[in-house]
Amino acid sequence: MGRFLPHPDDVAVLLTQRPAPALPRQRLHTIGLGGVACNWPRAWREGTAVELHIPSLGAGARYPGYVAWCRKVPDGYRVGVSFTDDHALFGARMGEQACRIERYCRQHEDARPTPEQFETLAREWVSRHASEFSHEAFVAPALD
Repeated sequence: MGRFLPHPDDVAVLLTQRPAPALPRQRLHTIGLGGVACNWPRAWREGTAVELHIPSLGAGARYPGYVAWCRKVPDGYRVGVSFTDDHALFGARMGEQACRIERYCRQHEDARPTPEQFETLAREWVSRHASEFSHEAFVAPALD
């Protein structure tokens, strides 16, 4: 199974159960392409079909996946959502990049940036971090 990118805690994410059947853990670990790890207030059963939605990116930022793992943390649970098709994986990677760029811009500007300042900051972030979000880096096995 591939790498799980940590979703920024200061960017809202929603997990909802999908009506698809659950996947057995072994099958999920065989076909999982990598995913996103996010905080959630309650536990999820491994293999549950879920949709990860990032509201700040709009209604289309919805990525179907499966709960790969769920671990108790002090303020709730850390949930790993694995993607099993390239389309969902690509969308989630792009969504996570947009979240990181948004966060980067907030950290480097006291006031709301102008479109030109936002573009400059976004290009700066991309030049420094885009390789971390390449397909090869995302699906390469890593300990999470």
